Amino acid sequence: MEVYGVALNSRLMLGTAQYPSPAVLQAAFEASGAAVATVSLRRESTGGEGQAFWSMIQALGVRVLPNTAGCQSAKEAITTALMAREVFDTDWIKLEVIGHNDTLQPDVFGLVEAAAELSAQGFKVFPYCTEDLIVGEKLLAAGCEVLMPWGAPIGSGRGLNNVHGLTRMRHEFASIPLVVDAGIGVPSHAAQAMELGFDAVLLNTAVARAGDPVAMAQAFGASVTAGRMAFEAVPIEAADTGSASTPVLGKAFLS
Repeated sequence: MEVYGVALNSRLMLGTAQYPSPAVLQAAFEASGAAVATVSLRRESTGGEGQAFWSMIQALGVRVLPNTAGCQSAKEAITTALMAREVFDTDWIKLEVIGHNDTLQPDVFGLVEAAAELSAQGFKVFPYCTEDLIVGEKLLAAGCEVLMPWGAPIGSGRGLNNVHGLTRMRHEFASIPLVVDAGIGVPSHAAQAMELGFDAVLLNTAVARAGDPVAMAQAFGASVTAGRMAFEAVPIEAADTGSASTPVLGKAFLS
């Protein structure tokens, strides 16, 4: 996968929050093979603990993608992104502007506004958005070179709520890197996203809060690989009737 001119050796992006311990986080990343770690400025800003956390993330040897998690306005998201660029020394930013407290659905108006401003300031913006085609067009016009539509509400584990909408988005933006972000609960959800032709998936809670985060991380790594392989192999089309795989020629009786 290539995004913003950077080649990534995995199509799995993994969050760094909610793990039971730093050791489990590190082991989960190693088991998953993920190429990108999303990190929150809020975590990094907690004094000495934050510095130790940042040192551990650096030791993982993966690409760091700071996020603006929890921001509820364009102004707040822009300020957080500017701070994150200084702290993490990267112009990559996962842009979140939350508009609804219960579903954590993006505020697409604030999102487009913030994306335009951050792109103008040299950021490589990864916008957490809905599967709305118009929103996608406006984000691309604002300077984004990747789109990250949600599968379902953040942390819900519901999988892909709107397969039709996501499929339409994939067809509409055929040449744009698309990452399913949020709502993934089990490896089959990730595989389904990849089978639809998405370029990557980003998840956190499904691994961090699993009974065995390391084993789950490994499972997700395998599912992303399998799903992409299936997409590239061109799956058969679904049918409403059965079709025998064994020919009738040679049967003892034909009726």
